[in-house]
Amino acid sequence: MARGLTHDRKQTMHRLISHLDALESESIHLLREVAAEFERPVLLFSGGKDSVVMLHIAKKAFWPARLPFPVMHIDTGHNFPEVIEFRDSSVERLDVNLVVASVQASIDTGRVVEETGPRASRNRLQTTTLLDAVEQHGFDAVMGGARRDEEKARAKERFFSFRDEFGQWDPKNQRPEIWSLYNGRHRKGEHIRVFPLSNWTELDIWQYIADEEIELPSIYYAHRRNVFRRDSMLMAVTEFLRPGEGEEVFEATVRYRTVGDATCTAAVASTAASIADVIAEVAASRVTERGATRADDKFSEAAMEDRKREGYF
Repeated sequence: MARGLTHDRKQTMHRLISHLDALESESIHLLREVAAEFERPVLLFSGGKDSVVMLHIAKKAFWPARLPFPVMHIDTGHNFPEVIEFRDSSVERLDVNLVVASVQASIDTGRVVEETGPRASRNRLQTTTLLDAVEQHGFDAVMGGARRDEEKARAKERFFSFRDEFGQWDPKNQRPEIWSLYNGRHRKGEHIRVFPLSNWTELDIWQYIADEEIELPSIYYAHRRNVFRRDSMLMAVTEFLRPGEGEEVFEATVRYRTVGDATCTAAVASTAASIADVIAEVAASRVTERGATRADDKFSEAAMEDRKREGYF
């Protein structure tokens, strides 16, 4: 009888502790580890769904205290207005300190040169702006919302990713992470990138958003928008991006799976207007969000890895 009761109790506990609980617990552990190990950490926050989830978990990790670190947005200046409005309202509502590092400022000071041409984008210019902000503010740990299922280069990185004094990453020189022990040792001028959502998938993110009733920018759900087709992707007509010769503008029902620079982030045709609809759509998808909607990842097979080696997110 005792063995039967023990088995029933184990079965009940198994049902109560979902895989999302386990993922959240792991992320909370990593966020607290960062707060304990580093002097000046910062959390990247763009208003995109992954950074929204990461900030939500961070608030839970340190509640009822305020976050022990600021959040930072690397702002290309080519943003979807819905996302910037959401970013600012979230920062005010959650009472967190926001640092904005501007790509436009990097251009104005000659730190980077703006691209030209019909496929020009500021997305790749963010690396210099990010590294300059890390140096300016003395950040020794930078927490990002990257997930391993997004892109194969991201799958090579561990929870704690060492960056040298130039902000560069060497995928062949990564530190072991055994028994949830993380090595944050670094010298002055070096820093660590930390990815608390590494083990999450896009579907996990959406299921967690549903369970926690987390608010997101409206463009993540189906809406009508003027778009044109470029390189088999649906690009929105914005003040930063206009159709070229032979690219016809039409109105379509779309949503965004990922949010970034408006000049290189594509929408997908979708009628998913609710969280439940999005979850069903993501569960059926066989293409990663970046593979389907990020023009800047299509330059070469190693485009993301090359940028990460240089200091990209």
